[in-house]
Amino acid sequence: MSQTATFETQIPNRLDRLPWGRFHWLVVVALGVTWILDGLEVTLVGSLAGAIHQSPALRLTETQVGLTASAYLIGAVGGALFFGWLTDRLGRKKLFTLTVLVYLVATIATGLSWDFWSFAFFRFLTGAGIGGEYAAVNSAIQELIPARRRGTTDLAVNGTFWAGAGMGAGASIFLLNPAVIDPELGWRLAFGIGGALSLSVLLLRRWIPESPRWLMTHGRKEEAEKIVGDIEAWVARDRGPLPPVEGAPIRLNPRSHTTLGEVASTLFRTYPRRAVLGVVLMACQAFCYNAVFFTYALVLTRFYGIEAAHIGWFMLPFALGNLAGPLLLGPLFDSIGRKPMITLTYALAGLLMALTGWAFAAGLLSAWQQTLAWTVIFFFASAAASAAYLTVGESFPLEMRAMGIALFYAIGTGVGGVVGPALFGWLIQGGDRTHIMWGYLLGAALMLLAAFTEWTLGFAAERRSLEDVARPLSHAGEDSTLR
Repeated sequence: MSQTATFETQIPNRLDRLPWGRFHWLVVVALGVTWILDGLEVTLVGSLAGAIHQSPALRLTETQVGLTASAYLIGAVGGALFFGWLTDRLGRKKLFTLTVLVYLVATIATGLSWDFWSFAFFRFLTGAGIGGEYAAVNSAIQELIPARRRGTTDLAVNGTFWAGAGMGAGASIFLLNPAVIDPELGWRLAFGIGGALSLSVLLLRRWIPESPRWLMTHGRKEEAEKIVGDIEAWVARDRGPLPPVEGAPIRLNPRSHTTLGEVASTLFRTYPRRAVLGVVLMACQAFCYNAVFFTYALVLTRFYGIEAAHIGWFMLPFALGNLAGPLLLGPLFDSIGRKPMITLTYALAGLLMALTGWAFAAGLLSAWQQTLAWTVIFFFASAAASAAYLTVGESFPLEMRAMGIALFYAIGTGVGGVVGPALFGWLIQGGDRTHIMWGYLLGAALMLLAAFTEWTLGFAAERRSLEDVARPLSHAGEDSTLR
């Protein structure tokens, strides 16, 4: 699959030695908004669950509310795999433009739904756009951010999911207030928020270049060198003279594409320990997050008697705790290291979730106490979940990075995320606190399993070049990659 003659390049070293500047802020804002959109979608449906359940047009049962959440996640799985495959073949920039367009159309269409099946279908398409975004955007961000700031930046960007969650919760407070607007119209208008936000994203992304790392492995050396030169000039205008380039150049034998057979061989023969680690981290956090957040509005309305219009007030503390976790703990993943911090955050979240599940079953918590408990738990769980995405992005070679992210997102979401909301919707509809407690204990056990797996199979990637953590498949020199 060689495309051009073997060549040497300093592109990775040139990008990693850059001081932080306005270019990096543009990358974070324009691409990182993906997580805001996902947080907006998840929390809107969680906060609007009561209103959607009571909608005379839709008339969804608790189980159907859980099933529509699963439809969103199934779409995210399919979108991640399909668009992730295209991202590695066609480039990062084309796909992070296409996927946000899919999301824009689908989320607006959701607000026009007329029954369960139309609502579930449009949620499926919305998820497909978001799933594709995760693959295209995660790979692009990691390839453009300097190595010494990659962990901090990736966790902070993933944490902005909860800025979107806060927007969704706040919007629901206003749009479900009968004194302001008819709730039947309000929940429909809420889905237009994401559409409006994604329009501004399209404009910002015009200024984001193609990943030079992707270009160099596909033999487009001159184009990659020009983009890096433009980035260097931009940063130099912002920060002054740049530090010298250090480190040996990388030697590449570029290729046009990577086959699915090579992807499978790399995952399960070259990096089997990393493959197991990625599956466990992604699946365990996906089960806990999606099980709790897609159905917590139902818990509040059924067991605590909270009105649907007031759900947003209880979602806001969730969002703040989840946003604060990656922002405050993120720098420790670059200083203390990935392995100890991922282990610690998963373990703390699991232990606290088990305690909260028991207290809920015993009837010891009020609605606000329950919400405070989840806020503390997901302060740690949010950092852990963000680190899972960081781990699968760093674990595998550049030529299959988007597909790797997509595959593990799909496996994690399919195993943990799709089952969780449907299971908890069914448990809540049964009305037995003890049964719901067992669901929470299952989630706690999974988080503890993830902590043990990280401690056993985790590896050091902090402050290291992506090409050092996982050698490109097109690398023409001796392979010294850690297994």
